[in-house]
Amino acid sequence: MQPEQQRQAMWSPYDEGPRSRMPIFIAVGALGLLIAGGIGLAMLANSDTPAASRTASPPPRDSNAPVPNNPGDKFGFAASRSTDPYALKLNELFKHKKVALGGRRYEMTTRRSDKKCNDAVVGDKLQKALTAGKCTQLLRASFRDASGTIIGTVGVANLKTSAAASKVISAGAGKSREEYLKALPGKDKVTKFLGTGEAFAGGWSHGHYAVMVWFQYKDGHLPKKSEVKKLNQAAFGATDATVTPALESRSLTGKRP
Repeated sequence: MQPEQQRQAMWSPYDEGPRSRMPIFIAVGALGLLIAGGIGLAMLANSDTPAASRTASPPPRDSNAPVPNNPGDKFGFAASRSTDPYALKLNELFKHKKVALGGRRYEMTTRRSDKKCNDAVVGDKLQKALTAGKCTQLLRASFRDASGTIIGTVGVANLKTSAAASKVISAGAGKSREEYLKALPGKDKVTKFLGTGEAFAGGWSHGHYAVMVWFQYKDGHLPKKSEVKKLNQAAFGATDATVTPALESRSLTGKRP
C-alpha cells in the first residue's frame, strides 16, 4: 500500500472520506518550501496533571443545546461553526502534559488561549484572514521532544466556516515567510528558546478549524535536509497526539469529547 493510501485508510473507520491534510511548511529563514504528507491517528499517554492556562478559555455554550443532524460534509459537524457551536477548551486539545505517538514522546511546557486571534499570529495577511473569518479563539501549546533538541508550538484557530479556515491557511502559505503562528515560549530551560533562530511554520485546515505549527531546533540552527524530516515528524507527532483526536471527535458529534 502506498503512503497516501495508508493515510487515507486511517480515516476510513469514520466513514467521512480522507482527511485533507497536506500542510505546506515554510522556513522562517533561508530554507525553501517543503510539502509534507498527512498524519495518522493519535495515541495519548497516561494522564498527567493539566498545565495551568495563561489566560482563561472562552465560556462554553450550553452543553444541552440541540445539535443538528450530521450535515454530510467530509468534516461532518466540524465543517461549520453552525453545526459545531461549542467553544474549544484548553483541556480538550491540550489536556496531557506528556503525550506519545508511534513510540515518540513529547512534553507540553505551556499553553494559552487567546480570544483576540491576531495576538497569536504574525503577518498582516494572516491577521486579516482571521478577522474576515470571524475567528473567536486561538489556542496554543508548546512542546519539546524527549531529547530536548526539537521544540515547537501547535495552534488551533476557530473560524466560522471551512472556507474561512482554508483562507487562513492560504494566507500563511506564501513564499514571503511573513505570515505564521506566533511561537509560544515556555518558562523551562528548553522551550524558552521558541521563536529564535530558523524554524518551519505551516498549517492545514480541519473543517472550520485552522491548525498551525511552528517547529525548530532548540539552538535555532538552520536544519539540514536530514533534519527537516525530524522537524516534520515532531510537528505531526505533537499535533496528532493532542489536537487531532479532539477535532475528529468534533467532526463526529459537533460536541466536546
